[in-house]
Amino acid sequence: MSKYIGAHVSASGGICNAILNAEAIGANAFALFTRNQRSWVSKPLDAEEIAAFRKLLVERGFEPRYVLPHDSYLINLGSPDEETFQKSRAAFLDEMQRAEQLGLQLLNFHPGSHLKKISEEECLDQIAREINLALDKTQGVTAVIENTAGQGSNLGYRFEHLARLIEGVNDKSRVGVCIDTCHTIAAGYDISTEMGYNFCFEEFERIVGFKYLRAIHLNDSMKATGSHVDRHASLGNGTIGKPFFSWFMNDPRFDDMPIILETPDPTLWKDEIAWLRSLQR
Repeated sequence: MSKYIGAHVSASGGICNAILNAEAIGANAFALFTRNQRSWVSKPLDAEEIAAFRKLLVERGFEPRYVLPHDSYLINLGSPDEETFQKSRAAFLDEMQRAEQLGLQLLNFHPGSHLKKISEEECLDQIAREINLALDKTQGVTAVIENTAGQGSNLGYRFEHLARLIEGVNDKSRVGVCIDTCHTIAAGYDISTEMGYNFCFEEFERIVGFKYLRAIHLNDSMKATGSHVDRHASLGNGTIGKPFFSWFMNDPRFDDMPIILETPDPTLWKDEIAWLRSLQR
């Protein structure tokens, strides 16, 4: 079984540093921000920076399909507020274009929030339209929708939300899903028991389909099943528990995609990756 595991590493000081930081923890996949995630507008990538990133990626043995850039947390494609919506549209397109420039094939993003001002259906349909707009203006990059914990008015916590978004995207070959395990249990899917694990992923296959699964955020959860609170824990130190990670690592449905740690202690990432690999039978 081929598992590609890494973490969301720092790109501080330049995006090439993300590659070096991933290498240092024994990763063969990684996630990064390609721009300042706390700012609406960022300086464009220059040609030299793009060329250096592409070259170093090959030199250090990373394949572009196992790199998972994450967009800015400011972006809300489902926003009912016109100013936020317009800023989100521009920033999301910029994120997609950056991924394309860097030769990457995925962009991970949180779908959005209705802020209790529009219906869930209106919000989801608006997000799907914005995905279509960005796909029309880029090539080769898949929009990867992350499931959420369902905090506040965030959508994407039910598999049905993800299915509706995919249904609204014209080019099905360029839309996919990232499952965050912390978000999954917080949303109410109890993956801490073997029965719950099997039920959750049977439901995912039935409602969304594994053919759309492009990535995993592998985290434990500080909060209980159905809490709708997004608090990541180090692997085995939360409510998901150690058995889940053994089932996961030996499940071929999660082969051949980036598996990304967003656990809270970066000093443990190297050990967490080694431990996950040790679970493979």
